[in-house]
Amino acid sequence: MWTLVITGVFVAWMASIGVVIILQRRSAAATLAWLLALTFLPIVGYIIYRLIGPLRLERKRVKRSVSKAAVREVLKAQALLAEDELEHQQLARIGVELGEASPLRAAEVELFFDGNAAYTSILRCVSAATHHVHLEYYIWEPDTIGLELRDALIERAKAGVQVRMVVDATGSNNLKKTFFAPLRAAGVHIALFNPIRLRSLRVRRPDFRTHRKIIVCDGRVGFTGGMNITDNHSESRSKEFWRDTHIRITGAAVWPLQRMFMEDWYFAAEELCPVTDDTFPAPTKDGEHLVQIIGSGPDSAAFAIHKMFFTAANQSTDRLWMTTPYFVPDEALLMAITSAALRDCDVRLLVPKKGDSRLVDLAARSYFPELLEAGVRIYEYETRFIHAKTIVCDHDVAIVGTANLDNRSFRLNFEVAAIVYGETANTSLANAFAKDLLDAREITRSDFARQPFKARLGQAGARLISPLL
Repeated sequence: MWTLVITGVFVAWMASIGVVIILQRRSAAATLAWLLALTFLPIVGYIIYRLIGPLRLERKRVKRSVSKAAVREVLKAQALLAEDELEHQQLARIGVELGEASPLRAAEVELFFDGNAAYTSILRCVSAATHHVHLEYYIWEPDTIGLELRDALIERAKAGVQVRMVVDATGSNNLKKTFFAPLRAAGVHIALFNPIRLRSLRVRRPDFRTHRKIIVCDGRVGFTGGMNITDNHSESRSKEFWRDTHIRITGAAVWPLQRMFMEDWYFAAEELCPVTDDTFPAPTKDGEHLVQIIGSGPDSAAFAIHKMFFTAANQSTDRLWMTTPYFVPDEALLMAITSAALRDCDVRLLVPKKGDSRLVDLAARSYFPELLEAGVRIYEYETRFIHAKTIVCDHDVAIVGTANLDNRSFRLNFEVAAIVYGETANTSLANAFAKDLLDAREITRSDFARQPFKARLGQAGARLISPLL
């Protein structure tokens, strides 16, 4: 009797939870992984599922409420771009059809390949702001650069400039009350993104993080890229500094960064940013660069950055050079990359020799044999940790952003990418890639042929759970 009851309860449990998981329309691998976990570890599996299971973050209402006024302003900038000026119309159209901004004009585009240059420019632009400074960061450390930027914001706030900052509650958990106190005293508005509280676990996942790095000054200057606010990126501030890439843009192309910040500000602070002519100011001069800002996050099933990367790989004909610290591609992106190599496109992948996650390193290396078999050239950066997230596509597309080539960046984190159309940025990024290869070692198929059984087993095991990473 009790056996039948228990069996009936178990079948009802699996049927109900199975329907919920299947309706989320994950990848087949991730769906099967969750079903197996909940079947064989029902109690533990359910607890984990409640913490990191549901994929969607209900933020559509937030986006609608905060974006209406901003979108009207951003759409005005589209008149600055004639469609026949852009060679990569199909790539750009993907982003537009998914609800992201079209390519907009930028008066200036500047790439930074070290923290010293990037932070010098950031501090200069913040100090020159007269109306507002908006900042959003995954990691902000209370170290040398963290305190320098904090003090610059305090000075601007005391001068009457509106300062708003969003920091991720997990990534920036080293910031304490003593760090925030002088900021608040000066009038800086601060919001923590998705803090982990017991009462919120029922409606949002604790691992939904903002991985974005955004600064907007007066609606005219914007920064994004791989660099957080930490001494780890600066040679003069850290002995083990990271190799990274950041970008500064000016002009109308900054507006989508502004819009993105405003949406995240409303989500984190539950208050609207005022939308005025100073928020989206008219460009002072026409720009010669075309930049498309793409955002993605778990609040939308569009996963725009993933689709843009997939399309860029599919369209590449001459070269596809990718730098990422975390490489755990899904089947679609893996197919696009290997297919590019098979059609004689020069496909190269640069990853760190040793990352900060052993599990991710193992999973990444499980994909290397099939990449090498297709003709992809793979390099391990040996000098130090490389944290840059960049793509060089042919000779006229350059991508700099916050997204890694992994499931977490494509589907779980809030990310941003700047796609620069034209030869100038592409050449600069390609030169930096070539320079990085001087500090890297190329991996060959013979390297994997000599691997011991233990290493191969570890990589295969890590790949098995890669959809959950």
